Amino acid sequence: MKNVSKYLLLTVICFLMFSCNEDKKSEHKLIIFHAGSLSVPFKEIAAEFEKENPDVKIYAESSGSLDAARKITDLKKECDILAVADFLVIDKLMIPDFADWNYAFASNEIVIAYTENSKKSDEINSENWYEILLQDDIFLGRSEPNADPCGYRAVFVFKLTENHLNIPNLADNLLNKNNTVIRPKEVDLLAVLETGNIDYLIIYKSVAIQHNLKFIELPDEINLSNPQFDELYNSVSIMVDGSVPGEKNEISGSAILYGFTVPNNSPNPDVALKFLEFLTNTEKGGKILIQQGMGVVNYCDSNSTNLLPESLKNKIN
Repeated sequence: MKNVSKYLLLTVICFLMFSCNEDKKSEHKLIIFHAGSLSVPFKEIAAEFEKENPDVKIYAESSGSLDAARKITDLKKECDILAVADFLVIDKLMIPDFADWNYAFASNEIVIAYTENSKKSDEINSENWYEILLQDDIFLGRSEPNADPCGYRAVFVFKLTENHLNIPNLADNLLNKNNTVIRPKEVDLLAVLETGNIDYLIIYKSVAIQHNLKFIELPDEINLSNPQFDELYNSVSIMVDGSVPGEKNEISGSAILYGFTVPNNSPNPDVALKFLEFLTNTEKGGKILIQQGMGVVNYCDSNSTNLLPESLKNKIN
């Protein structure tokens, strides 16, 4: 009788182990490297996608967009989807060696975010914001231009403001201001702002909305939101670190467009494409992007269009 009980117990254990192994085999792992400003919407989109696709487990990793690309180009990490805050990052760092195509899926704009506890919060407005930021007792936060598009876009906003208002040296004065806190990506500065260690933060409008921050909106000539002003935006530029140590790339201003691609080293390209179809569906992922303060676009430049998967090619405006 004891032997029978032992046999039954072993049978149950083996069955459970086999079932667990089968579950693991049937699970599809999807690895996403994405921009910090996509953290909130992508978390929600991933949860909804997993509900529709219970056999898929998403592993999302947030960083500055340039750093996200370098995880693939420099560190050779496997990745199924790269989603960046500047679609030009994919053009400059990924194509042609690490990816074949580039798809722009969302838009945004730069704002000056703050809280009710920020110094001069009752005085700052869309006309005097740069004067407030330059005051000695004001602490300013922005992200690192070599790691994060929001960082170099802050530089563009300062340069465009200088040109738009014809104020000599304004950009240099803002960039060299004392009491400036710089972090690898803009979302790293949210807690610093909310705890009062900085007063103002150069950040995306969507992130300000997601975190219930007050913010100053800037004119379209400055805020990098309007493709109609691309020629004006293109008049300013910055040199940032390239994909090879010691290499520098010039990035010019342009309207803010987020982009994604499936890297050539993707372990699960079919699952990646399924997620991207969900992301660009206006009733699914696109709806969530809009709810989170972002605009939805479907754009691909001529160099990538012919290489797009058919399901994405059909979405291009």
